[in-house]
Amino acid sequence: MLGLRKKETQFYLFGGKGGVGKTSVAAATALYFSEKEKKTLIISTDPAHSLSDSFETKIGGEIRKLRKNLFAVEIDPKKAMSEYKEKIAPQMEKMDFLKGLGLEDTFDFAGNTPGIDELAAFDKFLQYMQSRDYDVIVFDTAPTGHTLRFLSLPDVLDSWVGKMISIRMKFSGIINTFKKILPFGEAKEDEKKLGTEQLEAMKSRIEEARKILSDSERTHFNLVTIPEAMSIYESERSLSILKEYSIPVETIVVNQLIPENKRCAFCTEKRRIQQERTKEIKEKFKDYKIQKIPLYREEVKGFKMLEKVGKELHKK
Repeated sequence: MLGLRKKETQFYLFGGKGGVGKTSVAAATALYFSEKEKKTLIISTDPAHSLSDSFETKIGGEIRKLRKNLFAVEIDPKKAMSEYKEKIAPQMEKMDFLKGLGLEDTFDFAGNTPGIDELAAFDKFLQYMQSRDYDVIVFDTAPTGHTLRFLSLPDVLDSWVGKMISIRMKFSGIINTFKKILPFGEAKEDEKKLGTEQLEAMKSRIEEARKILSDSERTHFNLVTIPEAMSIYESERSLSILKEYSIPVETIVVNQLIPENKRCAFCTEKRRIQQERTKEIKEKFKDYKIQKIPLYREEVKGFKMLEKVGKELHKK
C-alpha cells in the first residue's frame, strides 16, 4: 500500500465478495495506521456492521474513540435514510413543476425512490469524505454488488441533480417573464429557493467526492478475495466496473490461505487447490500488487489479532 502524503487525508476502501474478510482487513489497516501515529477513522457502510465484532467493542452511529489515534463509526442505513428524507424529500415535494415534465419515473415524491437507502448512505459517505480531521479514513464497504452501486452514485446523482437545478432555473426564468406581464406579486423567500440550495450543496459534495475517488494519490481501493473460482470471478467483474468509473485499484488482497500441514491430508489437498487459484490470481491481476494473508488458527477479531493481520499486510 502506498505511503502517506503529509497534509491530505488518505482514503482506503475495501471491496469484494461477501465472506472474504473485508472487515477484518479494513480494521487491521486502520489499526496499523493509528499505531503509526496517523489519526485514523474507520467507517462501516455495510448494513451487517461486523466492525463492532472485529474490534470486540460496541461502536454505533456516532464517531467513537477506540484507542489513541483510532476512531470508528458504523453508518446506520435506516437513520441515514430518515435524515436524508427529512432534508431532501420535503424540498422535492415543493417542486410540483417537475411532475408535469415527464420525470415521474425518475423521482418518487414521497421519498420512496428505489435505492434511496443507498442514496442516503452515500450522502453520509460524502460528508465524511470531506472531513479534514483525519490523516487516514478507511471505508469498510459492503459486499461487491452493493459497493459498486454505491460508488456509481456520483454519476447518477450528478446527472439528475444537475437536471433538477437546470430545470428549476429555467422555470424561474419563466416566472420572471410572467411577472412582467401579470401582477403575481413577490413570492415568499422559501418559495423562491424551492430547495435548490440543498440540492446545489449536494451536487457540490458529489463533484468533490468524484475528484477524490478518482485521485490515485489519495484514494486506494483494495479488492479482497479468497482463492476460490467465484471470488476470483467477482473480483474481475469489480475491476472492470471500477475502471469504468475511474476508481483506482492498487492492491488485490488474497485472504484465508491455508498454511502447509503435511500431517493433514485434507489440508494438503485444499492447499494444493488454493495454490492453483493463487497462480490464476497472479496471472489475471498481474498489473496489481498481490498481498497474501494466511488462514489463522484463531478467529480474526480483537486488537491482538488485528495487529497481527496489519503487520502481515504491511510486511516488506
